[in-house]
Amino acid sequence: MKYAYLKNGESLLIDDDKCTGCGFCIDVCPHAVLDIADGKAIVIERRFCMECGACKLNCPAGAIEVNSGVGCAYAVLNGIISGKKPACGSSGDSSCGCC
Repeated sequence: MKYAYLKNGESLLIDDDKCTGCGFCIDVCPHAVLDIADGKAIVIERRFCMECGACKLNCPAGAIEVNSGVGCAYAVLNGIISGKKPACGSSGDSSCGCC
């Protein structure tokens, strides 16, 4: 089962000029957010991106930008671990009501 995340990977960006089409980002993405088209990585399922940062960390060309740790999935998991309410976004505001 796949879950759509409320932030929808809005910070995920791919630099076409740097992308070599190696496919490492596809291999490490837990939700099949990316694919290769015309020799370059593309975003095909932005709504499933939980902004975990695996694609960015594993891109040897440095072609991917994503603000890991700002998505709702991160907020929910961090809330469970810390015993606090989920805080969405980089502001740490738990009153946003999005998670």
